[in-house]
Formats: sequence, structure tokens, C-alpha cells
Amino acid sequence: MKAQKVRDLDTTEINHQLAEMDDQRFRLQFQMGMGQMDGLKKLRQMKKDRARMLTMLREREIAAAGEKK
Repeated sequence: MKAQKVRDLDTTEINHQLAEMDDQRFRLQFQMGMGQMDGLKKLRQMKKDRARMLTMLREREIAAAGEKK
């Protein structure tokens, strides 16, 4: 997911997608642990997307705190 696409999402949508990604990542890690799937590339991409989303949430939090002052 591109950074611009994440910026266009609402905070609630980002939180919803983060929850879905965490669930999907758990299933991928479980499958990899059982030796059923080779999803390392997908897992790495999910980690990067999750980090992007968390960064956007943090930027919005900082901006909101700056506006209150």
C-alpha cells in the first residue's frame, strides 16, 4: 500500500485495516511455522504497510496535539 493511499484514509479505516492485517499476519506466521506456506515476501510487505499506517496515525496525533496548543 502506498503512503498516499494511507494518507487518504480516515483514522477509523486505518485502525480497521490494522486489525485485519494483524489477524492475517498471525495466520501467515502460523502457517509458516507449520511449514505449510512460503509467505515470507508477503509477511515482509505486511510489516512495512503496518509501519506506514502506524506512522500516519502518529503524525495525525502529533498534528492534533499541536493544534490544541
